[in-house]
Amino acid sequence: MAASDPHQAADPDAVKRHPALFRVIRKRQNPRLRRTDITITDDQAVKRAVKAASLGNAMEWFDFGIYSYLAVTIGHVFFPSGNDTTQLLSSFATFAVAFLVRPLGGMFFGPMGDKIGRKKVLALTMILMAVGTFAIGLIPSHGTIGVWAAVLLIFFRMLQGFSTGGEYGGASTFIAEYAPDKRRGFFGSFLEFGTLAGYVGAAGLVTLLYALLDTAQMESWGWRIPFLVAGPLGLVGLYLRLRLDETPAFQKLEGGTAHATEAADHVESTAKGDLAKIFRQYWPTLILCIALVGAYNITDYMLLSYMPTYLSDELGYSETHGLLILLGVMVFLMLIISQFGKLSDRFGRKPLLMAGMLGFLFLSLPAFLLIRQGSIPAIIIGMLMLGLSLVCMLGTMSAALPALFPTNVRYGSLSVGYNLSASIFGGTTPLVITALISWSGSNLMPAYYAMAAALIGVIAVACMKETANQPLAGSPPSVETEEEAAELVHAQSPDPKF
Repeated sequence: MAASDPHQAADPDAVKRHPALFRVIRKRQNPRLRRTDITITDDQAVKRAVKAASLGNAMEWFDFGIYSYLAVTIGHVFFPSGNDTTQLLSSFATFAVAFLVRPLGGMFFGPMGDKIGRKKVLALTMILMAVGTFAIGLIPSHGTIGVWAAVLLIFFRMLQGFSTGGEYGGASTFIAEYAPDKRRGFFGSFLEFGTLAGYVGAAGLVTLLYALLDTAQMESWGWRIPFLVAGPLGLVGLYLRLRLDETPAFQKLEGGTAHATEAADHVESTAKGDLAKIFRQYWPTLILCIALVGAYNITDYMLLSYMPTYLSDELGYSETHGLLILLGVMVFLMLIISQFGKLSDRFGRKPLLMAGMLGFLFLSLPAFLLIRQGSIPAIIIGMLMLGLSLVCMLGTMSAALPALFPTNVRYGSLSVGYNLSASIFGGTTPLVITALISWSGSNLMPAYYAMAAALIGVIAVACMKETANQPLAGSPPSVETEEEAAELVHAQSPDPKF
């Protein structure tokens, strides 16, 4: 491989004898940007892209949220048994099975998104998710068709998981490639706003049902309502996504409206969607992505999915009580998450991510000790301690992860890395924590599990590069105004010599 500096590659005497030649070489290796190399974003197009991607993400987590919040009821409907723990473990095992197929979905949809476009694949994943969720609401109970009820539940959970494999990587890539470099954290935070909105919608609907219906009604037909609601929501999300244009960065790969001169020759210019290339050339970055996402997902699912079950099964609260407390915490996080996205644009991705990881490392045990006290103020303070640590990651991760990979393999690499990690660590979190509590007899196991995940996260954040306010790898700079583009070009112009 040639050295990047011609002075290092060539004999020093040759440089002295032919200074003009080596100046030309340096210019060829480090050409100045031209105005046509720089993408100027359309503010309305960016907002439409953010809205469509975030709505899809909201639906994804609405679908997953309703399952986890209805875990106890679903255990009774599909896994009748005399043992409550066995029912709960069976229900969470079915929750986890969707995550086992997520890597397959990521490997299928991710490279496809790099090959045929982000927009088409995101529309397809939306359709499959809506079908899978709606179908769960139509499955007859175990009392009606026996073991086939559980078989159908597992099948449609796997369909959900397969479609989700292409969702987060595509949605975060979509927003990252539309957003201007200096505001990528702010716009990316709305993807996780969608995550919280999905959870809030699920928690709110399930809480309402528990409040209005008795146990017999919930197990007979009430649990179906949230799943059936997902069908119409999916159609709305599909309509919004189909109205969007492809991202400017992908248009550049396809030879569309974005063009670059030799100053952007380092920018990727082909869309191949090669899965083997991802594992062969980007495995160190994949490992970093898996570590980051693993730490993030364990803490995320522990707080947003498992906590209502913890409050009801381990501490004896009613399902409604636990959901209401979590609902309030999530609404609070929704109100502040975009501010954390702005902070990541101002101070960098690493400081915000590190703050979140350290928060879980040092605050998890005190938070769960407070939650275990049982009083409402203690539970709220404990959950806010965890929530503020989580929002540091929620507001930052969707801008940090797409920047790890170059444009021509971004969708595929992120989908593979994110879903491998989500499969191994994220979706298994409720199951692992429930099993650990049963094995150890200690209801502080969620805190210890979160602390172990956070320790790995601290190491991963320390190893990653800062990407705030920089162009995405393999893409030209992206700015909001003509003036910013002119400033970038002017900054690379040589100083006049007199």
